[in-house]
Amino acid sequence: MKHLFDKFINRSIDLIHRGIVVYRAKKPYKNTNKLDLSKFTLTFEDHFDGDTLNPEVWTHFRQGERKGGYWDAGQAFLRDGNLIIRTEYKEDGKYGPGWYCDRIDTRRLFEQKYGYFECRCILPAAQGLWAAFWLSSEAVRDFVPGRKGTEIDVFESPLWHRILKKKENDLITSNLHYGGYGAGHRYKNVAVTKANDPYRQYNTFGVEWNEEGYIFYVNGRETGRSRFGGVSEAPEYLLLSVEIDGVGGKPFPGWSGEITKNAPDTFPVDFVVDYVRAYRYGSVSGDG
Repeated sequence: MKHLFDKFINRSIDLIHRGIVVYRAKKPYKNTNKLDLSKFTLTFEDHFDGDTLNPEVWTHFRQGERKGGYWDAGQAFLRDGNLIIRTEYKEDGKYGPGWYCDRIDTRRLFEQKYGYFECRCILPAAQGLWAAFWLSSEAVRDFVPGRKGTEIDVFESPLWHRILKKKENDLITSNLHYGGYGAGHRYKNVAVTKANDPYRQYNTFGVEWNEEGYIFYVNGRETGRSRFGGVSEAPEYLLLSVEIDGVGGKPFPGWSGEITKNAPDTFPVDFVVDYVRAYRYGSVSGDG
């Protein structure tokens, strides 16, 4: 019973905190400060130029059922100097029939506290799924204050389906989560931001994180800032992922729409990542 209750709570949180806030009207963010990279030193960079993912940098830590589909390492590969995370339906998939995508992260291989973190990518053009670049730590799953560890969603892309309603669909969201993923979960949507034709062109998405808070950027322009939950003081690892709306490995309508409502020729659809970078403040040493 507890397992079912936890699933109900997690699904309710997912629908309430993710679904409602995305459609709430937001005033345009007026602060257009430009990113200043001169105060940073590069500490991590992957251009995905090899034949396979570098196992000294990336790991497939979590595999199997994830929301409305499955994470499977076979869905992430390198091609033409890019990381590709592919989403498609498989009748004979590793975990049975269903929708397959993947997540990779630098857990226990590269972790850093404070700095600037950025990826350059093209988003997957389909409803019922979303791509993301985010930061996290082991403590995020626990019922603890945000300063002990906060999920920092540099960007998530759940709004492609708005094109069906003749609304802007070139919007991404930037979000913060802490307190675990059960009843103690706390969430804030920091920004909903227009990108530049992100399903066909590369855009850069970044976050500057320091003792004062989080500053989010799209293409080098500030889009929002927050210190929600108390600023994380824990080293965090980097993640790139695609997720499918649903529960128990089965698709279900959510904040990104419903994957089964796409045109038959939509899939496979790819999340294309050109690079991931991390920088440390030039005057800081010893963390991470």
